[in-house]
Amino acid sequence: MSRHAARPPGDRADLEWCHEAVQGVSRTFALTVDVLDEPMASYICIGYLLCRVPDTIEDADHIPPAEQARLLREYDRVLDPDDGTDADAFRASVDEWLPDSDSEARSEDWTVVASTPRIVRTFEALPDDVHEAVTPPARELVQGMAMFVERYADEGGLRIQSREELEEYCYYAAGTVGNLVTNLLARGDLSEGRRARLYDTAEEFGLLLQLVNVAKDVYDDYTEEDNVYLPAEWLAAEGVPQDEVVAPEHESGAAAVVRRTARHARSFLDDAQTYLETVPTTDGNTVAAWAIPFLLAVGTLRELLSRPEDALSDAGVKISRQEVFAVVTEMTGTSSGSLADLRETVAGQPYHRARGQAD
Repeated sequence: MSRHAARPPGDRADLEWCHEAVQGVSRTFALTVDVLDEPMASYICIGYLLCRVPDTIEDADHIPPAEQARLLREYDRVLDPDDGTDADAFRASVDEWLPDSDSEARSEDWTVVASTPRIVRTFEALPDDVHEAVTPPARELVQGMAMFVERYADEGGLRIQSREELEEYCYYAAGTVGNLVTNLLARGDLSEGRRARLYDTAEEFGLLLQLVNVAKDVYDDYTEEDNVYLPAEWLAAEGVPQDEVVAPEHESGAAAVVRRTARHARSFLDDAQTYLETVPTTDGNTVAAWAIPFLLAVGTLRELLSRPEDALSDAGVKISRQEVFAVVTEMTGTSSGSLADLRETVAGQPYHRARGQAD
């Protein structure tokens, strides 16, 4: 039986569109979906797109904060099974904020927002236990984003103040996604101990990935979205005004905060590894699907700690395509190395170079 033959119920064209859409909006998540088998691949794909809609609205600096919050609250009602708000009504509300379809500003992200009714329709065709797994954490994500937009409505963009607030934001942005994934993975028969380990470490897995994004995307977050996630108290300790986070004269101090954020992210690695070592491989799930973003995060932390100043310019911090390919090849092949060994190797040097030396 082919991989596609096991796809869940629903319109085939809609399912195909959702899989294609993920490829356009997130390279990392597309890798995860590609390495999953069905039906989990479609469950995760559609769940991710449901969360991508509010994420795009929250990041939109051309939408006034009050309007962002209103749209997010309306989208939350669309996801609420006890509310009658229709996805088409939300689509009509967001229409005036959509970039023109033929303009450069109409990114793949906005195409996903414009296609909200299609995504919701595809989600509604999935089994009831998938709805029960996905809806609560997805709604918590939306509500958290609306809360943060309202909190900083007078600032024009988010201005995280403390480590505690940073972790709160990361929970709503990614810890909720960790719970969504875990709800899907835990639907089968699991021992109580294994189920407890999954839920004890699910949020940490999400926080790890989000903190890495915070550390590496400082320049883009500020210049494109007017958001500063590096905590004001950490920046102040280095003499950096938060609204001058990417100013050349503050590079040294801001780089120290990028490094501090990366080290904080690194503190979640052990729990994230425990999560990966606990996930069941049922219903089309694979360990490789989640180990790949984990190892790419390890590699990105390596680069951040080596060159934190790159996160403050359009040079950016990223690992090479060669290393991504090497990690994916390792995890989708007949790897004999433990996750702990792979993590140690990637933390030390780019994985494609390590493999070349081993060969």
